[in-house]
Amino acid sequence: MKYINPFLKKIRNRHLFFLDIVLFSLSPFLALLLRVEDPRYIILHIGPILNYVAMALVIKILVNYFLDLYKKFWHVASIDELAKIILAFVLFNLFQNSLLQLLKYKIEFYWSIPNSLPLIDSFITYIFFTASRFSIRLAERIEQRQNFTGSGEKVLIYGAGKAGVKIVEEMQRHPNYGLNPVAFIDDDNKKIGLKIRGLSVIGGQDSFKKAIKDYKISKVIIAMTLLQGEEVRNIVNTCAKLGVKTRTLPNTFELLDNKVRVDSIRDIQIEDLLKRDPIQTDIKEVKNMLKGKKVLVTGAGGSIGSELCRQILNCNPSELFILGHGENSIFEIQNELTARKKKNLNHVIIKAIIADIRNKARIEQVLKDYIPDIVFHAAAHKHVPLMEMNACEAVTNNVLGTKNLIEACGKNDIQNFVMISTDKAVNPTSIMGATKRMAEMLVLKAAKEYGKNYVVVRFGNVLGSRGSVVLTFKKQIAEGGPITITHPDIVRYFMTIPEAVQLVLQAAEIGSGAEIFVLDMGKPIKIIDLAHDMINLSGYKPGEEIKIVTTGLRPGEKLYEELFITGEEYGRTVHKKIFIASNASSMIIDNIENTAETLISYTDTHNDDIVVNYLKESLVEFQHTNGLTLTNH
Repeated sequence: MKYINPFLKKIRNRHLFFLDIVLFSLSPFLALLLRVEDPRYIILHIGPILNYVAMALVIKILVNYFLDLYKKFWHVASIDELAKIILAFVLFNLFQNSLLQLLKYKIEFYWSIPNSLPLIDSFITYIFFTASRFSIRLAERIEQRQNFTGSGEKVLIYGAGKAGVKIVEEMQRHPNYGLNPVAFIDDDNKKIGLKIRGLSVIGGQDSFKKAIKDYKISKVIIAMTLLQGEEVRNIVNTCAKLGVKTRTLPNTFELLDNKVRVDSIRDIQIEDLLKRDPIQTDIKEVKNMLKGKKVLVTGAGGSIGSELCRQILNCNPSELFILGHGENSIFEIQNELTARKKKNLNHVIIKAIIADIRNKARIEQVLKDYIPDIVFHAAAHKHVPLMEMNACEAVTNNVLGTKNLIEACGKNDIQNFVMISTDKAVNPTSIMGATKRMAEMLVLKAAKEYGKNYVVVRFGNVLGSRGSVVLTFKKQIAEGGPITITHPDIVRYFMTIPEAVQLVLQAAEIGSGAEIFVLDMGKPIKIIDLAHDMINLSGYKPGEEIKIVTTGLRPGEKLYEELFITGEEYGRTVHKKIFIASNASSMIIDNIENTAETLISYTDTHNDDIVVNYLKESLVEFQHTNGLTLTNH
């Protein structure tokens, strides 16, 4: 191998081209020998045979050229290249046979050539061509096996699918990473007992713990990106008990070029333990809704707003207006979107707008200047404890800001408006939740009044958003603890940001107006369980190395979030992950506009108590709480 490889590395397509000329010229003669079994026949009919050979050679070279077979890097040839070679074989036979029949029909000179020659010649050419190319790939594979020492950390690959096989191939190709894959675990009974790249598929989950002990595994790599959170948690917990490290491959959307490499292996994240079945979005319908349209996103620098911008950009709107009050966050998302646009050769016009939605005149001017086809309203004050201490700000941003937007949309005949709401608006116990409920009502009233497609989308907590408990826990763990939770029984619904935004876009597509959509967020998660998981993932022992301290419910905080308001009639939509309250517009406060105006006017007093009292009076479902102090443990 040491003598072959330096030679192989120097082989280029130009060398293969000249080799093809020789082999393609010889293959018809070999085909004739196989057909007639008499060399004298070739000598007797050498004239027409040579003519045929020359014409067949031109056909073969042209077919290869137009199929780009002289532009391939054969050192890494795969099934894609093999498919091209098979297509070339079919075309060789088709064109050569057609040419021979035409010549025989026109010129008696060619009658001596057997009709079977093109088919036999094509087969021999196919064998020559495939062997010359894949011998390079075969030699590369043999060298990899010889160079692979089998030293390093013993790795068990959980998942023998495409991703698992690819990561094993990468490890074998790059022994310098110090990873020695020794076996696969996979629940597919058809694979159990087979060998893939020299490694055995030794069983499914039932064999997992035994495999770790038998093979003396030091690291498990989860290569099944569709595993649900509970399954990932079980794997992680099993490995933790056995003192084995656990890593995973990222989801496809996390990879910039969709290629699995050794350096793409990452630590298990909390999102991996909470993920559910992948969302099947009808991306075609969403793209049809947004393609070529002018789209405005408020709060575009925030967690949800920025992800909305990313996914909307992929749908090729004509213009994307990113509006926000904070110049730094808007500057960052503008730069990111511009870079994405260049990379994807996207021609979307991106315009950054610095504006405060509480400024009525400014918002009206923005809508008048740009006339978007659809507005996604993600701007909001959403931090529950902060809004408890700043009720006037919560009202002006969440209520006045929404009111300004929908009125400006109405004046400028904007057809589509989507407000991002929260599950905290359901039977609210906090000022933030109450103001978002008031904003929902304003949107629904406007939808009825204008006859436009104005809708509301509610969902719960998003992992990784600003102020998320996950980020708080990460910081507390980094500081050595303790982790603080407000109550041992508190539970919350969680979604990933991309997951939530996918469903927001889907809800916008299926909406017709005056509806509230609620996203199916799966099962609620106990915050204390979340804390334990995050401590474990960080390599510490909960309660010992990182303590958990209970601080008591904060003002406005619920133990359990609710999804539905009593009286709202919910049903499934065409999308199984989205509920709809089709009667939501019938559950609006009488004279909601006047109520909102009065509430907003009270903010001029800068007296939070007056604002909160009026919220309680006007919004019957608002049951304000002041939290509950508990003993730490």
